[in-house]
Amino acid sequence: MSCLCLPMGLPLEDIPELHDTHTFTLLRKGEALFRQGMPFTGLFLVRSGSLKQVSTTSTDESLVTAYAMAGDLVGLDAIGQSLYPGTAMALETTTVSVLPQERLSELGAQLPALRQQLCRNLSQEVHNERLMLRLLLRRTAEARLAYFLVAVSARFQRRGYSASRFRLALSRSDIGSYLGLTVETVSRTLARFHKQGLLKANGRDFHILDLETLSRVAGASGRRGMGG
Repeated sequence: MSCLCLPMGLPLEDIPELHDTHTFTLLRKGEALFRQGMPFTGLFLVRSGSLKQVSTTSTDESLVTAYAMAGDLVGLDAIGQSLYPGTAMALETTTVSVLPQERLSELGAQLPALRQQLCRNLSQEVHNERLMLRLLLRRTAEARLAYFLVAVSARFQRRGYSASRFRLALSRSDIGSYLGLTVETVSRTLARFHKQGLLKANGRDFHILDLETLSRVAGASGRRGMGG
């Protein structure tokens, strides 16, 4: 998943900007936190809710390129070119706090653990992007969707929530855009998983019934169904 989960052990208590409730930003569903091409102004910690990042290509195609939930740090992919490479939009009522750009260097010097963790996150981001590219090139529609659901399950579990029951704010269309599939293929594949007893999906509520088998499907390779 192309997003950055803030790991345990990072000295958040030493970063007052992330805790001052007076500086929290509340976004309503559909509101943008930042837009593609805007100058980099800082990193954002998702306090509650969730966001999707949509990037528009040179051919005016809009693609969902990231999904961020509570506990995720967004904006690291803007540091290199000092521009946000996509538009981050709230999928539901969402609260974020900001770590301004001018504070990053100062905090990096004051908090070596923060600097080291940001470097790890950047490295993980590169790894995740390469993994996603390989996934899209070599996996079937079933494997792509299974991989996505297993990854989301793991993210909820890391936050102390159920790994088998969760609500996903992304629409079927958003999931398809992220995975390079049509919305029809996503819906058909979910129906197939339901028939196979792997999961139940009711709107945006998911109940994984057989995580072990779903994980095996996620690891399958091949080119069948790549036209999705």
